[in-house]
Amino acid sequence: MSRKCLSGKGIQVGHRVSHSNRKTNHRFLPNLQKKRFWSDENKKFVTLRVSTAAIRTIDKIGLDAFMRRVVPVAG
Repeated sequence: MSRKCLSGKGIQVGHRVSHSNRKTNHRFLPNLQKKRFWSDENKKFVTLRVSTAAIRTIDKIGLDAFMRRVVPVAG
C-alpha cells in the first residue's frame, strides 16, 4: 500500500545524525491511520487511510469539503 495521504503528505528523506555527526540515511514516514468518515453527500461511511493532520482537518471542515479541496475536479 502507498505511504501517501490524500492531502499530499508522503515520505520525506533525510539523515539520522549521531553524536559524532555521522550521517546515515533515514526515511520519515507520515503518520497514516485507517479511519471511517461519514459522507453527507453520499449518505454512507467511507474508509480512508489518511494522516493525523488530515483527520483533524476533516473533523473541522467535514469530509465532503475536504475532498473538494484536495481532489481536482475533471472538466
